[in-house]
Amino acid sequence: MESIKDITNEILKCKRCKLHLTKTNYVPGDGNENARIVFVGEAPGREEDKQGKPFVGSAGKLLNETLLKFGIRRERVFITNVLKCRPPNNRDPLNEEIEACIPYLYRQIMAIKPDVIVCLGRHSSKQVLGFFGEKFRGITSDRGKFFEVMLNGKKIVIMPTYHPAAILYKPQLKDVFEDDIKKVAEIIGKLEKKRTLFDFF
Repeated sequence: MESIKDITNEILKCKRCKLHLTKTNYVPGDGNENARIVFVGEAPGREEDKQGKPFVGSAGKLLNETLLKFGIRRERVFITNVLKCRPPNNRDPLNEEIEACIPYLYRQIMAIKPDVIVCLGRHSSKQVLGFFGEKFRGITSDRGKFFEVMLNGKKIVIMPTYHPAAILYKPQLKDVFEDDIKKVAEIIGKLEKKRTLFDFF
């Protein structure tokens, strides 16, 4: 079984799409390779591109604050994106870029084997749910819902929610976003008490 380090080393040499020509740094992902929670965003932004780490800009600060509010320490989770390079001017990912990069994400998920995957925004929700054969109907329809799927014989849940950048743009969504993260914290709390994941439901 390959490790997160193996996948990261491959990402750092990637030339599968043209984004490697315009990026400053690859942003493979960051965190605990034994994490119970994986957060998946869309693509690196300006600060992420500068530092080579995901969610270190304004949206990342909001995410960190929300995680801490519900007792989730960032160093205990793994955070990554669908794309590992920043699209110019933060434009939406192109289909060919997603197709080139998405195998890295799936391999990261397979290597970590999390209990929960939190999809931040519509792009990651569509791609992750689609990988597991689930239909994504839209972020407004599906946010906060739990999708039960199987990963190599293990039951896990996927929960779409808003991207933190959307909360910065529309502060009225903050309470809803926090409620979603609270649900994730409750699931992990159940697990840490040695109860089964689906006792929560």
